[in-house]
Amino acid sequence: MSTSQPSESPVPSNPFAFRQYRFYWLNSLAATLATQMQVVAVGWQIYELTGSALALGLAGLIQFAPSLLFLFAVGPIIDRLRRDRILRFCRLIEAGVALLLTLGSLQGWLSRDLIFVLVFVIGSAKAFSMPTSQAFMPSLVPASVLPRAVALSSSAHQSATIVGPALGGLLYVAGPQIVYGTSAALFLTAALLVWMIRAPQQLRALAPMTREYLFGGIAFIRRRPVLLGAIALDMFAVMLGGATALLPIFAKDILHVGPLGLGLLRCAPAVGALAMALYLSRRPIERKAGRTLLSAVAVFGVAMLVFGLSESFALSMAALAVSGAADMVSVVIRMSIMQLETPDDMRGRVSAVNSLFIGASNQIGEFESGAVAAFIGAVGSVLVGGVGTLLVVALWFRLFPELARRNRIYEGPDT
Repeated sequence: MSTSQPSESPVPSNPFAFRQYRFYWLNSLAATLATQMQVVAVGWQIYELTGSALALGLAGLIQFAPSLLFLFAVGPIIDRLRRDRILRFCRLIEAGVALLLTLGSLQGWLSRDLIFVLVFVIGSAKAFSMPTSQAFMPSLVPASVLPRAVALSSSAHQSATIVGPALGGLLYVAGPQIVYGTSAALFLTAALLVWMIRAPQQLRALAPMTREYLFGGIAFIRRRPVLLGAIALDMFAVMLGGATALLPIFAKDILHVGPLGLGLLRCAPAVGALAMALYLSRRPIERKAGRTLLSAVAVFGVAMLVFGLSESFALSMAALAVSGAADMVSVVIRMSIMQLETPDDMRGRVSAVNSLFIGASNQIGEFESGAVAAFIGAVGSVLVGGVGTLLVVALWFRLFPELARRNRIYEGPDT
């Protein structure tokens, strides 16, 4: 007498059906909210203390420095240690820095140089937390659900980026110490949420610490033109076209909207990005992924040109929102390709390289914006960056034809 085998239950398509992912998502929401609130307060304090666009750019460069300094330590550590413990430790470091900023603001001993030192510590924590978070997520959901999980994780980031700057600007009216104290509480909450993730730990063989192992992430990306092109495109586009560091200048001297207006300007890109992330979580990109990526970056460049020319607060907000939506398309495609094509035992090293590129685009981009603005003004800096982004897109069609021809996000490993 034969017996029938029980049929396997279908894999849920919604990432929130997985308990561990829910804790991960909430951790990302809390940590990003804290970071965005803190960024508004730090930027406004630096500009009030110095009145210098170059100082704003220098803060971005200082925050990026640890990503470069620790590049060849971050990846091996992530691939050899428990990723939940690394992420939790980083959250606690960020909470400690926020507490120091709170005390310094309350007692009046917070100087420009001390802020720069604390920004370096923040950058050091981010150098580990960003790639750890990227490498950790694929272990929390099945591969078939990963593109939706990436989009939803991006929605958490963008939701916090909408609320955080606006809330930070509003709370700053009561004093920067209120912003920093709230950020500290949120970082501690994020650490607790990471502790609650009980995902089974995968046993990874500890490969010898050879030169090939240390440089494995770089070699992996170099062998895959689609992945290299996508990561490098994002880096150069945001490095040239981003205007985040200059927003205090636009808020105070051009649009005349004060700290609250600065918070709204900082959250505007996230409004567009959140809308796009939610759309992509329900309707993933299924074809022409490469051309969609390149087109989205071109739209980003045009949006920044509009922002640079605008003297209207409403138009500036709209342009930044469009730039955020376009950037989100790039993020989802790039992150999905990277996570789906990278073996788990290499995700730490590959994510570390990716985070270096992201840091270069954001923090070096802030320094570039501030340095150029010091010579030709904030408006000129944004316009030069927008034109540069469009030129990069045109160049990428020639340098990375494989990327332009890419149809689906995942087409099997490149050989």
